[in-house]
Amino acid sequence: MASTPAIVIDQLTVHRGGTLVLDAVTCQVAAGSITGLLGPSGSGKSTLIRSIVGVQKVTSGRIDVLGRPAGSRPLRSLIGYVTQAPSVYADLSVRENLRYFAAVVGAAPSDVDGVIRDVGLGGKAGALVGRLSGGQRTRVSLAAALLGAPRVLVLDEPTVGLDPVLRRDLWQMFNGLADTGTTLLVSSHVMDEADRCSELLLLRDGAVLAADSPAAIRARTGTDDLEAAFLALIDAQEVAAR
Repeated sequence: MASTPAIVIDQLTVHRGGTLVLDAVTCQVAAGSITGLLGPSGSGKSTLIRSIVGVQKVTSGRIDVLGRPAGSRPLRSLIGYVTQAPSVYADLSVRENLRYFAAVVGAAPSDVDGVIRDVGLGGKAGALVGRLSGGQRTRVSLAAALLGAPRVLVLDEPTVGLDPVLRRDLWQMFNGLADTGTTLLVSSHVMDEADRCSELLLLRDGAVLAADSPAAIRARTGTDDLEAAFLALIDAQEVAAR
C-alpha cells in the first residue's frame, strides 16, 4: 500500500438546505486500500462521497484527490463513481450503454467487453437495461465506472439489493482491484461488510467516530464484532457530550 494518501479531507463542512450535514470532517484514504465508509442512514456518507467526486457544494474545508482539488478537470478520467441509483440508460442495451460511456471517458472500445465480464454480465450484454433486475442494473453502473481503469473508485452502497453470492463475487473483484493499486472507497450501512475492508471510516451525525483498521477499532472498544464496536463508540460519544 502506498504511503501517500489518495484522498485527503481537511475540516470539510457541508450544509444542505440550511442543515449541517458534515461537521469539520478530517480524514484520509490510503492509496491502494479498500476503505469502508460506514454509518447509519443520514450520517452524511453520500454527502461526503459527493464532495470527494466534486459534485457537492461545500461550505468550507478542502478535499484533495490524487494531489488535486476535488472536482478538478484532470480527475474526471481518474475517478470512477457509482451512485446509489443506477446511472445508465434503460432504453439501451448493456453493451450500448458501455460503448457510450467509454466514448465519454475516452476509454478504449476494447474495454467494454472486459468490464462486462468483470461484473458477471457476459450473458446479458445484448439485453436492454430496462429489462434487467435491480441488481443487474447496479452491475451495469459499476461496469461503466470501471471503464478506463480509474485510479480511484468511489462506490455508494454498491451491494444493496444483491444476493449473497453476487456480493461475495463483487468483493473478490474489489480486492483484485486494490491488489493492482486501485483505491476504493465503499459506503455501506451493513456492518457485516466492514471486515472486508482494510480501513474503516465510521460516521455518525456528520462527524467521524473512528478512522482505523477493523482490528484496531475492535481492540479500541474491547469488542468482538464491528457492530458492537460501533455501538460502543456511540455510547462513549454520548457520555462525553453530557
